[in-house]
Amino acid sequence: MTDTPSTPGAGPSFAALDALSTEELRERAFEVARERRDVGFFWSVLRHLPNADEAAALDGAPNSIGPIIDEANALWRELTGHGYEEAEPLLRAAFIDYLMKHPQ
Repeated sequence: MTDTPSTPGAGPSFAALDALSTEELRERAFEVARERRDVGFFWSVLRHLPNADEAAALDGAPNSIGPIIDEANALWRELTGHGYEEAEPLLRAAFIDYLMKHPQ
């Protein structure tokens, strides 16, 4: 299988992208977003990670610094592809959509 564009000048086809692992999709989408300096894309991904709600609910009080560090660590692991849990289908769709809208 190749990453043959579905139309001339376009990026990879949906089928070609869908055949990739979630980690490969994440790496490709993050590479494009880094090149584009697209903070909005990173923020949208972060909001859909399983621990995002818990991290956002922490108030930053001195007695909650341990949980803040733990949640930040969990979010980092998820953001780097280590634990998508139930959010994986949504994130796969977001990665594929981003790559199709911003072909390299």
